[in-house]
Amino acid sequence: MHTPVTIIGAGLGGLTLARVLHVHGIPATVYEAEPSPTARAQGGMLDIHDYNGQLAVEAAGLMAEFRGLVLEGRQQMRILDRDGRVLFDKPDDGTGGRPEVQRGELRRLLLDSLPAGTVRWGHKVTGVRALGEGRHEVRFADGGAVITSLLVGADGTWSRVRPLLSAAVPEYAGAAFVETYLFDADTRHPATAKAVGGGSMGAPASRKAIMAHRESGDTVHTYVSLTRPLEWFEAIDFTDASAAGARVAREFTGWAPELTALITDADTDPVLRPHYTLPADHHWARVPGVTLVGDAAHVMPPNGEGANLAMLDGAELAQALAAHPGDGEGALTAFEPAMFKRSTDIAAQGDEVDALLDGKTDDEVAQALISAFSSLPGTEPTR
Repeated sequence: MHTPVTIIGAGLGGLTLARVLHVHGIPATVYEAEPSPTARAQGGMLDIHDYNGQLAVEAAGLMAEFRGLVLEGRQQMRILDRDGRVLFDKPDDGTGGRPEVQRGELRRLLLDSLPAGTVRWGHKVTGVRALGEGRHEVRFADGGAVITSLLVGADGTWSRVRPLLSAAVPEYAGAAFVETYLFDADTRHPATAKAVGGGSMGAPASRKAIMAHRESGDTVHTYVSLTRPLEWFEAIDFTDASAAGARVAREFTGWAPELTALITDADTDPVLRPHYTLPADHHWARVPGVTLVGDAAHVMPPNGEGANLAMLDGAELAQALAAHPGDGEGALTAFEPAMFKRSTDIAAQGDEVDALLDGKTDDEVAQALISAFSSLPGTEPTR
């Protein structure tokens, strides 16, 4: 089977690419390992920025539908100390430029905007190989294969397409999230719900933090951040939810109970999410007929930019292909340098934040983050 544009991965980057190609009348096929669009939960809230993610939404012609997904009030940002005192509270007045949506709903919007059959579910890639003259073969676990003249790896951190371009392998970044949820928070966990507020809350300290976000309905999603060696996490048995939660909670002994309840009273089992990264300046020499977008190209520790970068990558690649009809190499040559620079700049900003917080006391960490949040667009925070 031959298809002109083959996209591996039905995440936000791959789907945005397919959608913007469709807007320009360019057919594409997306192959996804998951058996269906509802095979797994799609994560929590995303703030879609006016300087990257929203540009992709506009290119996809979906801005009106996107606005219908926005959860009002969720741009509120709050920082607490370990005793639960509010140090910083920035309300959501609608001017922040980072509206919040549920990842799953945004993915569904993109899926619904594509022609039927664009996404082929249940196609797990087992190998790829170059055939020469810019053509590649992609093999699947079911024994099938496709041949394509333009292959795009939108297949995330552990991309099967990346080795065609780069020998780089993601490395553990030194920290991880442990995720939990509280449901019916206002009625079942009122003190914790009050502490979290209406949007996002962070209680930072040296090498650790408790962060939480209001999602749709009355759900609070918690991200416990710990900077520890990977071996430290591997010593915890996350198949024993009670013991794992208790072990993580011990890192916050003495903290306000309304904060530690985000861990100890969780309605879901704790889930470990180690952070991985590629080199900050990850790039490759042009290889005919293949490129990468999103985490496949530039995975980095969570910084609020990952989904936004992936979507803009997809939109700009599609626009480059539309601007170079019949000249895929010309399109890739135009697209990749801008992507390399954008991702390198974002990674450098993350390194600067890490350097700023390194060696700081708990109070100094909080004040540094308050200064950073205060520089974001919007109204002045209350303290």
